[in-house]
Amino acid sequence: MATTKIELDKALWERAKDHAASAGYSSPEEFLQHLIEKELAKSAEPPSDESAAKKIQGIGYIDAGVDI
Repeated sequence: MATTKIELDKALWERAKDHAASAGYSSPEEFLQHLIEKELAKSAEPPSDESAAKKIQGIGYIDAGVDI
């Protein structure tokens, strides 16, 4: 696996290290990788019909039922 380095604020890195240790991760890198994968999986999931309808309604493609 190729690695990439990113810069983090020292305070944020310390918090990540502390949380990773208390949550049972083998390293802060493993913890941060898990967080990134989890967040990316959210955006890959298809939106539910209800949330898609609300977004479409919000941009004006579906009548909101308001008489003007």
